[in-house]
Amino acid sequence: MPELPEVETVRRGLAPVMEGARIVRVEARRPDLRLPLPRDFVKRLEGQTVTGIGRRAKYLTADLASGDVLLMHLGMSGSFRVSHDDGKAMSGEFHHPRATAPAHDHVVFHMSSGATVTFNDPRRFGLMLIVPRGELAAHPLMREVGPEPLGNAFDANLLAASCGPKKTSLKAVLLDQTVVAGLGNIYVCEALHRARLSPKRRASTIATRTGAPNARAVALVDAIKAVLNDAIRAGGSSLRDHRRTDGELGYFQHHFRVYDREGEPCVTPGCHGTVRRIVQNGRSTYFCATCQR
Repeated sequence: MPELPEVETVRRGLAPVMEGARIVRVEARRPDLRLPLPRDFVKRLEGQTVTGIGRRAKYLTADLASGDVLLMHLGMSGSFRVSHDDGKAMSGEFHHPRATAPAHDHVVFHMSSGATVTFNDPRRFGLMLIVPRGELAAHPLMREVGPEPLGNAFDANLLAASCGPKKTSLKAVLLDQTVVAGLGNIYVCEALHRARLSPKRRASTIATRTGAPNARAVALVDAIKAVLNDAIRAGGSSLRDHRRTDGELGYFQHHFRVYDREGEPCVTPGCHGTVRRIVQNGRSTYFCATCQR
């Protein structure tokens, strides 16, 4: 499933063609995705100006002049394809064909900017809902979402306070969306390696007995922010279904330190360890047992 960098990359691709533009026409080619589309889905969107394209955790948001928000999730295989009046799709240096089968083009937005924005989702695990802006924070999908890891509020103090009472592994806590938003398996593995912390370490060990952060918490927060920023600059990680809105592949997977590198040498300078793979809570974990303690 796309993680924060992939969703942020999509947001940045949609913003230039949707922000400030009016939704001229909407084609809802089926009544549902993972959840049913609102019955008045087309009526509430057509004619509305998009005032902003945002992201909350792994969700995309389109603020409308009406005060509603179009809340979107890519699911496992969802992608947005942007084309223009001449029918040509945007492309780039790393362009690769994406899923374009018309049978999987489920929602199409025709924008006053001249762009056509098509949501394609072969597995139909994505979703689109319309929520009044004033009700968004309390919505069941949003109300328990934790702080944004790239926001100013997310720091060592906040992470230590969340981890201090936990008896589970550090990796399990970082995957908990109520603790920190948007992190998934890839970037948790990568951040833990950068911070040189074992994914098996008990989460409470990054805090003192009073709940204050120790050096491990500081290093981990710095690593989380660094790996996310690096991945966003690289356009995300193109594993399986992820593509940018211009069809271009993200390429952060070429900079993985541990993820999907089982049996390869650790890249930490001076470390002679080998990347291992274990399973935690049903998910693959990649780490170096030599330098991650």
